[in-house]
Amino acid sequence: MPKQKRYSTNYPGVYYVIGKGSDGKPERIYYIRYVREGKKIEERAGRQFQDDMTPANASNLRADRVRGKVLSNAKKREQKQIKKAAEAKRYTINRLWDEYKLNRTPGKGLDIDTNRYENYLKESFGDKEPQDLVKLDVDRIRINLLKKKSPQTVKHILNLLTWIINYGVKNNLCIGVSFHIQKPTVNNEKTEDLTPGQLKALLAAIESDGNIAVGNMMKMALYSGMRRGEIFNLKWKDLSFETGFIWIRAPKGGKDQKIPMNDMTRGLVESIVRTKSPYVFPGKDGKMRVTLGRSGKRIREAAGLPKDFRPMHGLRHAYASMLASSGKVDMYVLQKLMTHKSPSMTQRYAHLRDEALKNGAGQIDDIFK
Repeated sequence: MPKQKRYSTNYPGVYYVIGKGSDGKPERIYYIRYVREGKKIEERAGRQFQDDMTPANASNLRADRVRGKVLSNAKKREQKQIKKAAEAKRYTINRLWDEYKLNRTPGKGLDIDTNRYENYLKESFGDKEPQDLVKLDVDRIRINLLKKKSPQTVKHILNLLTWIINYGVKNNLCIGVSFHIQKPTVNNEKTEDLTPGQLKALLAAIESDGNIAVGNMMKMALYSGMRRGEIFNLKWKDLSFETGFIWIRAPKGGKDQKIPMNDMTRGLVESIVRTKSPYVFPGKDGKMRVTLGRSGKRIREAAGLPKDFRPMHGLRHAYASMLASSGKVDMYVLQKLMTHKSPSMTQRYAHLRDEALKNGAGQIDDIFK
């Protein structure tokens, strides 16, 4: 309690001391005294100007606390500590996201997921524990997002929510949701095949473009079928010219894998002038590249390809389509070359192989004509 001189008021159990206000001028600070549950309590009621406190207001506050209508300051502090301790034990989606991020490798993938979380999940679910999520709320988010985002994008967002919750459950941090988080159905069958004329035009556009590095990366995708990120991450140590294989580190499918280095790919990488960078296709300051920049789009436009043709991913599809169309590569071998985790991912090219086989069988018609 204050050591300053106490001044009585006309209200029992109410007194004040003289302190300094925020402006440095004298200000009354009111205190109240009362007995509750056999215990003497003395505590501050408020400041004259800052809290607009008067002897009458202090007396009313004292009466409320005597009757138990308002908690004492000590009880409020105790309740605050209890609430704080309870909050520390609660693993909300926000807390789970923070934990989940710590176990993710920094990079573009995490940056994209951070954007998804901040923009589409945090506001609706951040302060809730997984067990408090309601199916209707998640369904509403999915329906609203589909009005302005593609099914693939919405699927990625809801997958992230699922991964965060599963991480918490797996590590015994929380209880999971009581329902299945439904994701949109996505048609992933686009193969972006190129006609012989389009392929010729594209190679001509690559040769005539001034950005040799981007042109080489596009050729690499076409000759090897490697993914965009795998090409960006490719290091010289991953190329084994002796054994004729390329090591793909941490591919989309999971474990490190190797694919054969065909003659076209070997000739391409042997033509590249090595720098001090460990990367075959280094970015700024020799670090790992993260984008093609505008060059990929410029080359696509120069070749007259459709606007939805993706310069790197489209060429990976073109590689697979050409192999399947040859009729000389079965689906199992194609799956291994594409480093697909599941055979179902390779089945999108099955119709091209079937067509090649039909054409081959059809040669008997010409023999008997």
